Amino acid sequence: MTRSEPSSTGAPALSIPSLDGLRAVAILVVFLSHWQEAAGVPRFIPGNFGVTLFFFLSGYLITTLMRVEVERTGTLRIRLFYVRRALRIFPTCYLVLAAAALYGWSRGSSDLWFLVGQAAHLTNYQIIQHGWEAPIAPHTDVFWSLAVEEHFYLAFPALFLLMIRWMPLARMANLLLFACSLIFLWRCLLVFGLGSHPDRTYLGTDTRIDSILFGCVLALRGNPALDSTEIGETTWKRYLLPLAIAVLLASQLVGGRSFRETFGYSIQGLCLFVVFVVAVRYPGWGVMRVLNWPAMRWIGLLSYAIYLVHPAMLAAAVALVGRSFVEVGAVATLLTLGASALLYYGVERPMSGLRRRFSVTHGAPIGSVSAESSASAGSLPDGSLRPGSWQRDPRQ
Repeated sequence: MTRSEPSSTGAPALSIPSLDGLRAVAILVVFLSHWQEAAGVPRFIPGNFGVTLFFFLSGYLITTLMRVEVERTGTLRIRLFYVRRALRIFPTCYLVLAAAALYGWSRGSSDLWFLVGQAAHLTNYQIIQHGWEAPIAPHTDVFWSLAVEEHFYLAFPALFLLMIRWMPLARMANLLLFACSLIFLWRCLLVFGLGSHPDRTYLGTDTRIDSILFGCVLALRGNPALDSTEIGETTWKRYLLPLAIAVLLASQLVGGRSFRETFGYSIQGLCLFVVFVVAVRYPGWGVMRVLNWPAMRWIGLLSYAIYLVHPAMLAAAVALVGRSFVEVGAVATLLTLGASALLYYGVERPMSGLRRRFSVTHGAPIGSVSAESSASAGSLPDGSLRPGSWQRDPRQ
């Protein structure tokens, strides 16, 4: 998961509607899925889609930020990018990991070398190699997706800077789509040709990074926050969005695990193009307004901390009240929100101020918009975003 970054120039920062709301949807899907598992009831809410949504959002936002920086300054300051990423992700991540490790050692269930691997963001391959019972720190199996994103952050900025020096944005987008097709074929080979376990394709960076790259493609071509569109508003809203949602639902309901581990992720990535375009371009329309409600934006702001702590909070709830579905959900929700708020206001927000020291300006963050800015000069009368408009977040 990513959070907003300061602008790297003196220009006002771009404020992208609906992204915090989409983060909230993603974390709610993950939490509800794990809640069902903790309470011992069949899981009908697909938590894996929440992770895919986080991946797409990360690719879209990070690539948009890099694209804006290059267009404004003519280059990408990779060193500053890595410093800001480290300040954004590492403090909360390592604090939760340390707490989990101490708890595990007190119970004799943690292994030092596995902890080192987790600190090096190898949790996904540790689980692939040793299974979900691997002696990682208790309740930190969700760190597998952070590992995928960290691998992306490590490699993609340099690749982006190299590509943007030699080719236009459209060609970059096409090249990334080609990479997504190769990853799809690799998953098919693993599943249908080599008979690999589903966890191999579900957890591996080499098999899941296309979910991030799809978001990168949208940031480069047809970006709803930066580019115009030749497709009419009615087509987006009345035809493409319902079709995309229907296909998303079908990708979860139709076919078995092999289908979902091969075709499913690619189908979902393509459908999320439409969801993001409508959510960002028309934040004041219909159901997209929900994504910009204050409560949804607040959950989105806490989503990183929620993702890290909710497995432990669900386990604590089960220990306190048993496996009653309602009681587990109520107690876990309170515990999760409390712990996440402490991490956000005690760690993440102070780190946000420190991150600004590693940018050229102390500009407003990118990634969310309030009701006031939806009606600002950067928006159209129907609440849709004017492509290429630069809005300053009024909360700053």
